[in-house]
Amino acid sequence: MGHLPKLIEDLALILMAGAIVTLLFRKIKQPLVLGYIIAGFLVSPHFIFTPNVVDQENVKTLAEIGVIFLLFSLGLEFSFKKLVRVGGTASITAFTEILFITVGGYFAGKLMGWTTMDSLFLGGMLASSSTTIILRAFDELGVKTKQFARIVFGVLVVEDIVVILLMVLLSTVAVTKNFEGGQILFTVLKLLFFLGMWFIVGIFLLPTFLRVARKLLDEETLLILALGLCLGMVVLATQVGFSAELGAFVMGSIIAETTLAEKVEHLIKPVKDLFGAVFFVSVGMMIDPKAMATYAGPICWITLLTLFGKMISTTIGALISGQPLKQSVQVGMSMAQIGEFAFIVATLGLSLGVISEFLFPIAVGASAITTFTTPYLIKFSEPIYNFILKRLPQRWVNKINKYSSSTQQIQAESDWKIVLKTYLRILLTNTIILVALLLVSKNFLLPFVEERVANNYLRNGIILVISLAAAAPFFWAFMAGKPKNQAYKELWVDKKYNRGPLLIVELLRVAMGILFMAIFVNTLVPTRIALLVGIPFTVLVLILFSNRIQKFYQRMEKRFMRNLNERETVAAEANAVENNLHQKNKEMRSNLEAWDAHIVEMELSPQATAIGILLKDLQWREQFGINIVYIKRGEQIIHTPGRNNRLLPFDRVGVLATDDQLAVFKPVFDAREVQEYDEMSIDDIVLQKVLVDEHTKLRGQTIHGSGLRERTNGLVVGIEKEKDRILNPESSTVLEWGDIVWIVGDRKKLQKLIVE
Repeated sequence: MGHLPKLIEDLALILMAGAIVTLLFRKIKQPLVLGYIIAGFLVSPHFIFTPNVVDQENVKTLAEIGVIFLLFSLGLEFSFKKLVRVGGTASITAFTEILFITVGGYFAGKLMGWTTMDSLFLGGMLASSSTTIILRAFDELGVKTKQFARIVFGVLVVEDIVVILLMVLLSTVAVTKNFEGGQILFTVLKLLFFLGMWFIVGIFLLPTFLRVARKLLDEETLLILALGLCLGMVVLATQVGFSAELGAFVMGSIIAETTLAEKVEHLIKPVKDLFGAVFFVSVGMMIDPKAMATYAGPICWITLLTLFGKMISTTIGALISGQPLKQSVQVGMSMAQIGEFAFIVATLGLSLGVISEFLFPIAVGASAITTFTTPYLIKFSEPIYNFILKRLPQRWVNKINKYSSSTQQIQAESDWKIVLKTYLRILLTNTIILVALLLVSKNFLLPFVEERVANNYLRNGIILVISLAAAAPFFWAFMAGKPKNQAYKELWVDKKYNRGPLLIVELLRVAMGILFMAIFVNTLVPTRIALLVGIPFTVLVLILFSNRIQKFYQRMEKRFMRNLNERETVAAEANAVENNLHQKNKEMRSNLEAWDAHIVEMELSPQATAIGILLKDLQWREQFGINIVYIKRGEQIIHTPGRNNRLLPFDRVGVLATDDQLAVFKPVFDAREVQEYDEMSIDDIVLQKVLVDEHTKLRGQTIHGSGLRERTNGLVVGIEKEKDRILNPESSTVLEWGDIVWIVGDRKKLQKLIVE
């Protein structure tokens, strides 16, 4: 008999334990993540009543793969544009909460006598809330369609990306042991540069490649390609000094911008679930009951900090962002728990060897407690709001309402602000590309040419020609690319006040471009050659070939924008409708309550009573005050449907309403026709012939009068009368001796009719 590696035995034990415990947790409606952790404890050396995992090192390797695929999957759900769409409300709320709870976690650790690194990682562990737990609680309580839930989802998106960045900073600080502001600032700038470069290059190349190869990509090939890209970016991220988790997340977010994002997400889910389960089980294996008993005090303090710190800071953040008091309280009470990222952050600290092992049982203990409290906090958020409202001075309430109302009425950005933001985007984008080209030339092209060309002048000439040829379009865009928006045109037309400042801006960026060019050239060749040949030659080329360089750059820009917006055409149209409706409602409504209206997408059931009825006959707007703003039918969208439009099965309907209006309207929208259905399968429906004789007692009766339809739950489709055959006979047809009646109906009822 062959030898079975211990890893396979351990994997079998892990998966069986995970399956059994999670079945139990699904039965009692608790988060599966917590079930995996408990399963890990049951197969750990700390629990002596069950078999234990032996090959823990290899299990740790599988757990690291699990973290990579968890972050890759998170990136697929994220996409960079989603961060832009969440808006200022969610961003301000999230940053307020993260800043407060991270600093609070650090000082809490220091007050308990922990080391600096333990305290820093504790702050990072508390920074995120649990998307899984919040979604489950919202589903159970039926509040996913409410306005505050949409803000919570936006906050969760911002939290995820900020925690990814925190992990990079924590790993950098842990490795360098350097807490200086300059080093941290350099790390942040380095991180932002690589994120920008990977995003630009990825969006430029990957969607085009997938579009060309789409016909060759079946599910198997696409899965292998996606996993290869993920792990390739992981290797690249670690090579430049970042964590593997960041590389996986970045590649996921790049694929999220392609048209195959949903398909990749579907294919990767089983892989993510498998390795993710191994990771969370490995977390449970680190739980030491003795350590949890020893650190019961810190667990309580961290739990209280999580509950009250997140509730208060998130509520304050929502108020600062301009949300009404009620929604702010609801958002705050939804976010008071520790998320799955806490275990990933703790795993990172342990793998780097910079934190104590007791952080794991503390994180698990606090996470378990806050998991069970979350549904109750969400459920009682409205009573607590009413309690706060009664005890706050009325003038405070009026000031909060006034502030909320005024923030909602902020007008569109000024033309100058729009133009300056466009200039900044042009400069930053092309700076990232030029720095990337400089690094490639310095680290790859320069050594390659030096090894093969002995003559200094020839070597410098080759390096300059190749490097500057690649960089020329981006230097042109840096110094001469114009903003393509209406705001710039309007400012340029106004000669008296705006053309002078615009010319100054143009001159400043030309000067910056020449300085940048000098640094670029001087890095690759000696200063004398750079000043006498490199810079003048580059400027001359940019002037002489300006039109060709411009056209080439515009083609690249057009391709990039096409790839970036490939999935967004339908969404952009829906957003335009939503913005127009918000503008109309802004003009029509003046009181604060009107700002609670928001768009909710609802799917129409195939059995809904509203199917096939004209909107004017439904009279939903007149009865409930709601507006149907769009109907999404397959890939088509009906914008602002008219009174003569009808609803069809599976239509996704955009409804503009307040939370109170939705509470009344939703049961009407979901109402279904009440029909009696027989419990029978398709296999029970058969075509059967019935002979009219003394047993069936059908002689002399019409088809209608015989009750065959009711007795067989069927339909008479034909009759054979001696030599004649009647297809689909009339219900008034009289049955005679010897007639053969063909009936489509219930097998059991037909058999009963024959043997009676």
